[in-house]
Amino acid sequence: MARKRILIVDDSATSLLWQGMILTQGKYEVLTARGGREGVDTALVERPDLVLMDVAMPDMGGYEACRVLRTNHATAAVPVIMVATKGEGDAAERRESGCSDHITKPIDKRELLAKVRNLLGD
Repeated sequence: MARKRILIVDDSATSLLWQGMILTQGKYEVLTARGGREGVDTALVERPDLVLMDVAMPDMGGYEACRVLRTNHATAAVPVIMVATKGEGDAAERRESGCSDHITKPIDKRELLAKVRNLLGD
């Protein structure tokens, strides 16, 4: 059975590394993108099973990127978990973006894997 593919979108190399390590240990295949625009492009080409999207990025923020993914038929149903530091974003922004769930930095390994498994039906 093929491993589920998760796209991590974050402008921080440290965050990409940490989240990637957690997900790889969880037996997922990891793809990465360094910003919102690159994340959207990568999602459209690679068709991941789930996207882990940072909220604050300089080129295109996570909420905007999530809205773009939701408007494309190829990615509209892909679950998106928004990743924010404490105090970034709010419930109204999350709902408006169409994200599936959210998690706060610093990321707890067990919490992240539980959310991913829940959304992927693992």
